Amino acid sequence: MAETGKSHVEPAGNGSYHPSAERLEELGIVGAGGGGFPAAAKFRTRVSLVIANAAECEPLLHKDKELLHHHAEPFLRGLRMAMEMVGAAEGVIGIKEKYHEIIAALEQQAPAGVRVVPLPDVYPAGDEFILVHLVTGRVIPPGGLPKDVDAVVSNVETLMNIGLDRPVTHKYLTVAGAVETPITLRVPVGISIGEVIEAAGGTSVSDFGVLLGGVMMAKPATSLEEPVTKTTGGIVVLPATHALITRHNAPWLHVQRVGRSACDQCRFCTEFCPRFLLGHPIQPHRAMQSLGFETGADAMVSTLYCCECNLCTMYACPEDLDPKTVCVQSKPLARERDLTFKGDPATITPHPMAEFRRVPMRRLIARLGLGEFNNVGPLTEYAFAPRTVKLLLKQHAGAPATPVVKCGDRVRMGDLLAVPEAGKLGARIHASIDGVVTVKSDAVVIEA
Repeated sequence: MAETGKSHVEPAGNGSYHPSAERLEELGIVGAGGGGFPAAAKFRTRVSLVIANAAECEPLLHKDKELLHHHAEPFLRGLRMAMEMVGAAEGVIGIKEKYHEIIAALEQQAPAGVRVVPLPDVYPAGDEFILVHLVTGRVIPPGGLPKDVDAVVSNVETLMNIGLDRPVTHKYLTVAGAVETPITLRVPVGISIGEVIEAAGGTSVSDFGVLLGGVMMAKPATSLEEPVTKTTGGIVVLPATHALITRHNAPWLHVQRVGRSACDQCRFCTEFCPRFLLGHPIQPHRAMQSLGFETGADAMVSTLYCCECNLCTMYACPEDLDPKTVCVQSKPLARERDLTFKGDPATITPHPMAEFRRVPMRRLIARLGLGEFNNVGPLTEYAFAPRTVKLLLKQHAGAPATPVVKCGDRVRMGDLLAVPEAGKLGARIHASIDGVVTVKSDAVVIEA
């Protein structure tokens, strides 16, 4: 393992790069913060403000902060390009106020029209609805998008990928929790999470579970063979008996049965809900009511506007129930019945106590039982040489990509493997290593 902070980043193009949505499509750039929304679709709009989301509010993750510290130049170049694409006169970098040195460096390097806005160290400051409100004071309407309030929000790594002007073949992520050396790494897309964990020195416990993404909104890994995708921002290893592993693996029938019998309608889940505090028609306690009683359409509409931040479940509920999952399970039925917010967006105003119900990160970490783990993640160079990578055809919002290669083809890193189906939302997939292709129903596999 080499020196911290020396991760490989190539310079962008030949200096003649003119950003466009079409170019972003060619490069396969998607939202790297977890959503995976194709960047080309996002930047086909006209707004006056581009917000770089550097809040990174999931516990134990450090990827975005490390990129700003070590690779600010391509990030700032990408931010300026994004502003050019949407016609924005202003760019804002929203970053936690505790990162004083990074803020000072960004303020020195920022080009004209770009400023830094320090954010409180709270969860979920990285939710784009919360971020837009913290930066501008505006409230995105229920079911709306940042463009509805004249803004576009993009993740740090997404903007860096725009600035680098090359196909997305690698992903930055933090390996955290019960590992020997918590670090942030640049890894080939499609590498197994087991190989990445080994690069962090392996696990520090014998019996463990793995959460992909941040611990609040994580997806449990089913095996160490699962591949890294363009949206994998974190790999968090925890003891198998840890409450977070148990909670994320709880089956729906268990959530439903316990919630029906134990919820006492205290409303804590609603009173701490960040979208409720923005004034949105979301009340998780009403969703919990629906487990045992027939509820009206307004309660079902409420579930549509859950951002799935998990604060209600992981922090607010004194009974250890799971309002978030109840909301998620109710969303499809609400959509089937075409139940949406019918009110006037102009009437949406934040709750008067919103500022005082923000959840400090140190308190959240304590509540989640994560205080024992080293909360660092320095960017570190590691020479990965995977024998095989598995590039999923669906690792973005929209439809799966369609392979343009066939079994036995030889490819080099950066070669095109799959493209979106005509007329459908999607993203291109590129080879992350040199090798020979095998095409499967859900992925393109490359053997070195």
